[in-house]
Amino acid sequence: MTLPADAPVLDPAVAARHRAMPLTRLTDCGMNAADARALHARTAAGEDWADAAAALAGARLAKARRALAAGHRLTAVTQARWAVGAALFAHMADNQDTERKRVLYRRYTETVSFVAAIDGMRRITARYAGGLLAGWLRRPAGRPPAGTVIVWGGLSGWGAAYLRTADALTARGLACLLAEGPGQGEPRLDHGLYMDGRTADGFARFVDAVTGDATLPGPVGVMGNSFGGLFAALLAAQDSRVAACVVNGAPPAPAVPEFRTAREQMDAAFGTRDSDTLAATLRQLHFDPSRQAIGCPVLVLHGGADPLVDRGQAQAFAGASARGRLESWPDGEHTIYNHADERDALVGDWLAEVLSLERGCP
Repeated sequence: MTLPADAPVLDPAVAARHRAMPLTRLTDCGMNAADARALHARTAAGEDWADAAAALAGARLAKARRALAAGHRLTAVTQARWAVGAALFAHMADNQDTERKRVLYRRYTETVSFVAAIDGMRRITARYAGGLLAGWLRRPAGRPPAGTVIVWGGLSGWGAAYLRTADALTARGLACLLAEGPGQGEPRLDHGLYMDGRTADGFARFVDAVTGDATLPGPVGVMGNSFGGLFAALLAAQDSRVAACVVNGAPPAPAVPEFRTAREQMDAAFGTRDSDTLAATLRQLHFDPSRQAIGCPVLVLHGGADPLVDRGQAQAFAGASARGRLESWPDGEHTIYNHADERDALVGDWLAEVLSLERGCP
């Protein structure tokens, strides 16, 4: 693509953020489209990314509060969810666990709590390794859930980043637990819980929480996005309670990243800056379909334009199950940001069908 002659030349750090957080990703994870464009424009003009995103979040939250005070709950929910999206990307300005990142993430969590209070979500916690894991539970409206799907992210997008996926699941009669596991969100920033060779055991605590809740009958599915897809596959291979598994944009054999941004995110998630230690831990996490068979159906999502995961790597997860399926979009970005609605509809339909068969429903 040829840029206009008068197009601004971006600072390299700003350009890197725009590549890592394109408009498709911003809107996929909940930002209002106009706010997403404004964030790119304001940061291109020199405004700090975290400041701009936090300001956009604050403006949306103020509108949500005014709408709620006026008796317009649905409008308040919409505005507050846009605030959640903007607040999520504010913390992503810092890859490492700075004090600013902690402050911004707490503000994000407070914004999610506001949405939960007016839209029927419930906070879930689970004890693990001396700390707390956290999540948000959404249920289908007006009926008991036919099953529950636990959804989580990877190195930077966590928990309520996947509210739109939760919409698709609850619309199809499934409950959805938006989880933050070891190395993510509150568990990492507030409790010092990091990823390690047994992180799948941490995500298993959410399966414990669901199966131990009498109000959540039916089978359990899991969906891991980006790096989190690796843990979804590892968990499904070791835990027979998992009745369906979705892997979206994950590497089966992760290695120490070459690029600074990805390396900083991985260092923070694993709580180390030592290359040898990180490399050794990543080797423990390698997924080998010949040794780690998955007994339940598996749906793998792959983007042909994903620079992080190629089709062969994606196929490794599908090949681990006798009922594995690989769905690919030729122009799909990482985790299929640019086909988000279609992706969520496909995932929702597949999980509803698989879990209904597991439950014995026609």
